[in-house]
Amino acid sequence: MGVVGAGKTTVGNLLAQRLSWRFADADDFHPAANVEKIRRGIPLDDSDRAPWLAALRDAILRWNAEGQNAVLACSALKRKYRDELSADGVRYVYLKGDYDLIEQRLQARRGHFASDSILKSQFEDLEQPDDAITVDIDKKPEAIVSEIIDKLKSTSVAYSDRAQK
Repeated sequence: MGVVGAGKTTVGNLLAQRLSWRFADADDFHPAANVEKIRRGIPLDDSDRAPWLAALRDAILRWNAEGQNAVLACSALKRKYRDELSADGVRYVYLKGDYDLIEQRLQARRGHFASDSILKSQFEDLEQPDDAITVDIDKKPEAIVSEIIDKLKSTSVAYSDRAQK
């Protein structure tokens, strides 16, 4: 979890590969109207997010019912969003970075519907979690993933033997 440009998709994909888990991007669960608002730099409000959060919760519950581990890249900026997405086995990893670093990344990024135009509102909405695995994003994605896995080892989250290498 984290603001736009924190590296959720990149780090999430790498983490899922290392753990041999499924990867999903919460952006893929947005209705088309939400994507269009974000593309135009219009921040989403809670009514925009409601169907998106419901779809994400349904996916999490389905994965749990199927016994499937997953890494879900999702902003989950507010505590109430994280509360809605919480279920057995869900652990949050907060990709923490400062505004200037993330703004630089967003200005260099191409081909994504979210841009630096929504960064300010995302930082305003961000309620930093106190119950998440927190990693600073000022290093390479591979190093971030290794740090996450090291921190997961001290929790009750099961992970594959591949992650121990």
